[in-house]
Amino acid sequence: MDTIKLDVQTRDKAMKARDLLRSGLIPLEYYGSGVENKSFQVDYQDFRRTFRKAGGNTVLDLKVDGKDELSVLIHDVSTHPVTDQITHVDLINVRMDQEIQAKIPLEFVGDAPAVKDEGGTLMTMITEVDVKCLPRDLIHSIEVNVEALVDFNTSISIADLNVPDTVEILNNMEDSVASVAPPRVEEETETVEGLDILGGGEDEKAEDSEGDESAEGDSQEGGE
Repeated sequence: MDTIKLDVQTRDKAMKARDLLRSGLIPLEYYGSGVENKSFQVDYQDFRRTFRKAGGNTVLDLKVDGKDELSVLIHDVSTHPVTDQITHVDLINVRMDQEIQAKIPLEFVGDAPAVKDEGGTLMTMITEVDVKCLPRDLIHSIEVNVEALVDFNTSISIADLNVPDTVEILNNMEDSVASVAPPRVEEETETVEGLDILGGGEDEKAEDSEGDESAEGDSQEGGE
């Protein structure tokens, strides 16, 4: 299991959250079963780099005030709705001897023959799975090789995913992960060149015929 270290400090209770953010710090809340809730603060850029690397499925070794170390997972990251700036982070305590549940992202690799050769479109129905394992057995991602999708009738299901025996996937094993949809066939409609013109010509003939009859009637009345 990969672990990543993150240096944090005990939060200065005299500073409000918005003041911490203005100072380039992020407020953190640490909690979990059997532990006392604690408030920390962390350098914004340090956390951003760590989160980019660790995500929510890598155990962090939290070093508090340069001494105490805690094992945690990033549980929730709040961001500003407009600026997308990180505003608050929840950390959950991890006991290395107890199983935990986490979401593991799927990493799609390879070229599907049904896409490359048949012109289909790759459809991914699931992009992450729920797993249960000991913290030391957590994996960062699960690779899905789409080269198995040789035609439009094949698919990859949860049961096809390759994970270590120490990791249990909690999703329904029959759920589909990926498949290839056939290309869309647009119906061709036949058009007759100049159809509107011809149609207009028939209308004009009818109008001319009516005009001739009317003129003939007027001529007869005048003759009488």
